[in-house]
Amino acid sequence: MIELITKIKDEKVLENAVQRYREQNIILPTFAQQKNPQLVPAKIKEKLKNVGLWDLNPLNLFRITWKNEPIEKGGQFGEVNYIELPTILTGVKARILLLVGKWFPTGAHKVGAAYGCLAPQITTGGFDPLHQKAVWPSTGNYCRGGAYVSKLMNTESVAILPEEMSKERFEWLKSYIGSEVIATPGCESNVKEIYDKVWEIRRTRPECVIFNQFDEFGNAVWHYNITGSALEEVYNKIKTADSRFAAYVSATGSAGTIAAGDYLRTIHPHIKVVASEALQCPTLYNNGFGGHRIEGIGDKHVPWIHNVKNTDVVTAIDDEETMRLLRLFNEPEGHKLLIENGVPADVVANLPLLGISSISNLLSAIKAAKYFELTSDDVIFTVATDSADMYLSRLQELKDARGNYNFIQAVKDFESCLLAQKIDYLLELNYNDQRRIHNLKYYTWIEQQAKESEDLTHLWKDRKIWRDLFNQVGRWDELINEFNDRTGLLKSL
Repeated sequence: MIELITKIKDEKVLENAVQRYREQNIILPTFAQQKNPQLVPAKIKEKLKNVGLWDLNPLNLFRITWKNEPIEKGGQFGEVNYIELPTILTGVKARILLLVGKWFPTGAHKVGAAYGCLAPQITTGGFDPLHQKAVWPSTGNYCRGGAYVSKLMNTESVAILPEEMSKERFEWLKSYIGSEVIATPGCESNVKEIYDKVWEIRRTRPECVIFNQFDEFGNAVWHYNITGSALEEVYNKIKTADSRFAAYVSATGSAGTIAAGDYLRTIHPHIKVVASEALQCPTLYNNGFGGHRIEGIGDKHVPWIHNVKNTDVVTAIDDEETMRLLRLFNEPEGHKLLIENGVPADVVANLPLLGISSISNLLSAIKAAKYFELTSDDVIFTVATDSADMYLSRLQELKDARGNYNFIQAVKDFESCLLAQKIDYLLELNYNDQRRIHNLKYYTWIEQQAKESEDLTHLWKDRKIWRDLFNQVGRWDELINEFNDRTGLLKSL
């Protein structure tokens, strides 16, 4: 049974949270404030002037927004952070824009998804910060976001991620957050191994509560409302009289970020929602499997929270191209080549804002632009979920394996990976394709994860359930306001 989070579950547990947050001076932001930080109380904004973007300070819960001032300490709020990449770089006429995730706390937008999962449970008595631990199964940034949000919300966390993820993630979780960290076998694609560890924890550690990004609707709800609104706002800012919102591109991953496409379709019904995945593990594209290096987009299954009926296209991106472009976008010789070819210096300076999965999103946007023969009037949006700061060790590994990056290699990478990008490994989905992908959920969620087949059918046939799920935030904000009233902290500011 798929249930909305609308009612108090346990008054005693809720009171535990109220007392703890009163003692620790923790105020919860509403989703409306994360969508529009101008609603944040002036006294909180004033306090943030002395707080670093990554500081372990509960005030940074109010910085879970696309609208942070892009500085590392003391920033306030402004417009949505985004960049536009010109035709001379992308090789297509369509305008391609990316929201920038670097300026979230932790350097990635997954803190929003984590807050969307934890906050409704705290405010309904569904999670006890005094006696329970929050478990964050992930292929990378989500468990980082979950551990960070847990720390700010004064509860212990357990981060689960594959052992082959970049060492920056492990070091930060252990040394800075102090989270318990569990490394599971494999790489990006080894999600089943993560789920196996989750079942073990369920059996042996009753104090643990699982917040699985792949089946927690709070993940998708946050992106539907906050990321979707941010995309709409940027489009309204940059559009001309002839503009058309043509497509939205997102890695499937946990199917959180792609839910912004569901929101956008309510405003621009004609848009193409494009799901991006790795060619080395083309699960949606070809029921495929394997391992890959595009960190942050765990696969070999279809997330429970993915509304597949709202996905129009699947692209599969070669992870070798993402690694080559990671070097082009970050090495001095790559920057030199791009500038000499007419790419504006300010654009080149912003390319390190794209991490590996962000580059994959960009390549999917280019494929879609070429496939649909988009023009300069067409606008494609995608998301730079995190930046190259998360992958400095990967850059060093590439240097160790392949030698110093030189001008000739930069020419090859620019020409073959960007300008000569093809429309191969792209599938435009018809109804039967969408149904096929949806049916793949059965093998993970019914056979392995003990969900009900009736719910799987319900998610396919009943569009109303998706509308109701995505639009819970009004009630969640009421619960947050009630919670803050009980702590009395807002009134005493």
